[in-house]
Amino acid sequence: MAQDYKTHKVKKGETIETIAKQYLVTPFDIFALNPDAKEGLKTNMVLIIPDSRVKNQPVSAETKEVIGYKSHKVKRKETLFSIAKKYSIEVDDIKKYNTKLYSENLRKGDKIKIPRFKTIVNKVSLNNTIKKYTVLPKEGKWRVAYKFGITVPELEALNPNMNEVLQPGDELNVPNISNNEEKPVEDNFNYYTVLKSEGYMALNRKLGVTQDELEALNPELKEGGLKLGMVLKVPKNTKTPSSEIKDVANTNLAAANLKNLKRKQIALMMPYSLHKVDVDSVQEAKKMIRTNGLLSVSLDFHAGVLMAIDSAKRLGISTNLKVFDTRNQGAEIAKILDNNDFSNYDAVIGPLMPVHIDRVASHLKRDKVPVVSPLAKAKELHGNVFQTIPNDDLLEMAIINFVKSDSTPKHIVIISDSKHKSISDKLKTQFPSAVQIQSRKNKKGQEAYFIYQTDLENVFKPGKNIVFLETENEGLASNVISMVNGLNMNDQEIILMTTNKSKAFEGKEISNYHLSNLKFHYPSVNKTIAVEARNPFVKRYMNTYNVSPNKYAVRGFDLTLDLLLRLASEDDLYAASSSDIETEYVENKFRYTKKLFGGYFNEAVYIVKYDDLSIIEAKL
Repeated sequence: MAQDYKTHKVKKGETIETIAKQYLVTPFDIFALNPDAKEGLKTNMVLIIPDSRVKNQPVSAETKEVIGYKSHKVKRKETLFSIAKKYSIEVDDIKKYNTKLYSENLRKGDKIKIPRFKTIVNKVSLNNTIKKYTVLPKEGKWRVAYKFGITVPELEALNPNMNEVLQPGDELNVPNISNNEEKPVEDNFNYYTVLKSEGYMALNRKLGVTQDELEALNPELKEGGLKLGMVLKVPKNTKTPSSEIKDVANTNLAAANLKNLKRKQIALMMPYSLHKVDVDSVQEAKKMIRTNGLLSVSLDFHAGVLMAIDSAKRLGISTNLKVFDTRNQGAEIAKILDNNDFSNYDAVIGPLMPVHIDRVASHLKRDKVPVVSPLAKAKELHGNVFQTIPNDDLLEMAIINFVKSDSTPKHIVIISDSKHKSISDKLKTQFPSAVQIQSRKNKKGQEAYFIYQTDLENVFKPGKNIVFLETENEGLASNVISMVNGLNMNDQEIILMTTNKSKAFEGKEISNYHLSNLKFHYPSVNKTIAVEARNPFVKRYMNTYNVSPNKYAVRGFDLTLDLLLRLASEDDLYAASSSDIETEYVENKFRYTKKLFGGYFNEAVYIVKYDDLSIIEAKL
């Protein structure tokens, strides 16, 4: 038995997660053998590490050693990606040795250091073999993770190139356990994923299930306790909240129920205004793309649409796409509608502008042709309209519910200008003990858009403090953010939030360092995926276009792939859009609810936050 364990001396800066990852075990595996570690790790503490059941074949481990630098002067049109490609290094390598690029954009004429590396390749043997597992129909990430007794993040760590949506036949790395150790997913139970900081009391309040009941259904809890990302079996009658695992719907869409594989007829209506583009002049065409915002958005979105159609084709879904140039003109849209028969179309994506969406939807609702609004909120939600952008009230309630679901003690402060007093009062209703602070007025009684340092005296308490800042004024935002950041001390943590991230939070006077320091949270239609994440879509897009996709290209991909998968899973889009189906792709997710006397609107919302100068999805 002595060979089944090893020891590890804790080094400065190490966490339980980094140590677990190093030995390919889970944190609760380590806690089970080292209960004192639950109180916190200390430098030089010796931990007993169990044998990993994950890997053992020799793998190549590369280490890079800097042996010098080369100076590079940035030329016109060069990007971090193009420079990194030129020198065969990563974008992160450039940023690491030119730290100002974490907060500033690359400019023509900048002189930057390009590191030169010596790469050392070693063969490293870990303690057990990895097991290859072939994904079955109906299996999403959480089902596979549950089956092999690991969390979804641990499954993702073992499979960095895993698809966002698993397909039957995908091969995954999983722990090498015997078949009789695999846990079946039973239809007569529900399943729930544990969020950050959730304890047994929080789960009891949320799910109505006691610790004893959870441990009876999940015996591993008795040894390791609750852990972020764990998949728990819960009684069938448990009413799990919106944070429950939703990927059964994803899996059904992606693979299990692709029963309608007839060729899809899709129309794409975008304001390209190609009649204004001089196609005989490359320079003029490029200038038009740079200066015409609608054309630029349309082309980026179009690129994402084409990649989604290609991805769907790999699943056996063929598409006939017809593209229409609306020219952003009502007369042109009327001509398109009069000259084309859309009665046999499965869906129309676009137009972009609300007034034009209304016109198209009104014309096509007799034939029940779905009209998908990609980037705007429709003026009138006709019965055949699918609004993919969540409403403002959904965004507001998402951040409110996010704060409410955090069971840790906290103090709440609401700062706003008079224009946003209604949302300030709404927040006060939701959090009765919150302190409200209004921006100051000048001698004439006009809004001055600032507060004094004295307004914040004795407001913040030891522990967690949440500041809601509600404004569209950059001056007030800069004033409050700078002031609050200076009060963020060791004994009191201040977290900045807002129900509506206006452009005020993106102004020149706003420090991203301050926003990161304050862990700025806000509700968002989409999350942001880092280029470095090596998402399959991002890699394919960069290989095709030699540039990373922006949010419009990603949205074109996500929305179109979702549309095609829904159409393939049911007879039509209406049948495939019940409110219990939530899908998620690269940066966007979709869960449609039908208005009583109207169309469908997306109610899936992200909470995102600033973290170390990046914007990531926030989870409790």
